[in-house]
Amino acid sequence: MSGGLWMPAGARTDTLPTIPRQRTPGWAEPDPLDELAARLDDFIAAAVHPDEIAALLESDGLTDDRIRERYGVKNSFALAEELYDRVPRRYPEPRDPAPDPWRTSLLACLVRGVVFALPGFGYVLGAPLLAGPQGDFGLPAGTVPLLAAALFGWTWNQGLSHRAHTWLGLGDKPAARRTLLLGAPAGALLGALVALACAGTATLAAVAFAAGQSCYLAAATALLVMARERALLAALAPMTAGALLALVHPIPDAARIALLTASLTVVTLLGLREVAPLKGRGAVFDLRLPPRGRDKPRRTRSRSTAAGLPLSASLPYALFGLGSGVLVVYAALGDVLAGAEPSAVAAPSAVALTLSMGPAEWLLYRFRSGSLAGLRSAGTPRAFRRTTARELAVCLAAYLTALLALATATAALWPHAPTVDGVRLAGLLLLGVVIWTGLLLQSFGAVAGAALICVLAALAQTLALLTRNGGPHTVGVAVYGAAAVAQSALVCVLLGRATTHR
Repeated sequence: MSGGLWMPAGARTDTLPTIPRQRTPGWAEPDPLDELAARLDDFIAAAVHPDEIAALLESDGLTDDRIRERYGVKNSFALAEELYDRVPRRYPEPRDPAPDPWRTSLLACLVRGVVFALPGFGYVLGAPLLAGPQGDFGLPAGTVPLLAAALFGWTWNQGLSHRAHTWLGLGDKPAARRTLLLGAPAGALLGALVALACAGTATLAAVAFAAGQSCYLAAATALLVMARERALLAALAPMTAGALLALVHPIPDAARIALLTASLTVVTLLGLREVAPLKGRGAVFDLRLPPRGRDKPRRTRSRSTAAGLPLSASLPYALFGLGSGVLVVYAALGDVLAGAEPSAVAAPSAVALTLSMGPAEWLLYRFRSGSLAGLRSAGTPRAFRRTTARELAVCLAAYLTALLALATATAALWPHAPTVDGVRLAGLLLLGVVIWTGLLLQSFGAVAGAALICVLAALAQTLALLTRNGGPHTVGVAVYGAAAVAQSALVCVLLGRATTHR
């Protein structure tokens, strides 16, 4: 003992007792906060509030005890604020390109355009069935019930396809199939009744041909809605081959009827197979009784599905189909309505418009894709409007170029086609503007305005022709021009708003 302090033998006198204290990182040991900030650098730099970082830390399983022990702060929120202050704000671009749901195959759209046009060969085969004395409007008697059934079919099936596509968008494929299974046969039956009511002096063969057209439109609608274009293309092959042969060599009427019946039967069976409730591959319909009581499977449906789809929601789409269909018919029959022979029907116009639906569909997707890119890149509403207007002008010009090329080609190849002059060409291109902008509005769900414009244009052209107020082509240019201006203005007003594209 010395100086009042007792020291054990062998103890050093130059050491102090150890006091527990928090370790501070030295130059040889990295700061754990720096390590964590470096590991979460991208996320922290893009965070707009420290609470986002705190949520990430908690999701990684960092408890407040571990945070206090390792980082020397009291909880996850304090650690998040520390990390938020250490890392400067920046918003790095994603490594992978942003998803674009509007990218689609040009080939698939062209196939759909060909599928839309191939039924026109059916009229080549069925021409003898439609022959006869002139009926109303200077057309062969069999043409009137055919056009009436076609217009009804375009109207009905446009509304039907909207309903089925809506169910598909809600994720309820069985409901879409039920809609087509009930609506397609009803449309075919009503179309046949319309043809019968408008028969007039037409022969029974012409009415039967119109009824077959109604059945085809119904079955083809089901196949197109269910994305079975290739099956429909294959089913139309016999009829197409027969029509091409009939253009260069006469074939008997019995062979014509057989080819038409074969393609119609195949298309109808394919449509029925696509929408019928299947149980396995062998049965078409399940005839067993549905389960009852506790054995009945429970189904969960969304609120939108449970509430059902009102019929009024599909009415604008049906009216758009009616209005645009009437305008196309007037464009095709302009020469006959002007007093020309029925053999000079301007079918190339209708064929060109039908074939152009393939490029039109692809350009609709192209516009949606370009507007989505503009929505991501534009910094101000004004810049977005400029981007949208430029994309709209490019897509519309591309469509009109394709329509012009198709119109020139079909007029050159079509037998006895009328001369394509400036008035006819202007009318066709203006009608193309009406159709394409109408489809564009329809793709955004703004079909009510397009339907109103097309229906009013069809009524105006009908009244002008009934009152003999100008020639058909001159009236067509005026009506199509006014409709094109009105619809283009509607497109610019609606699609210039960024909220429309969200």
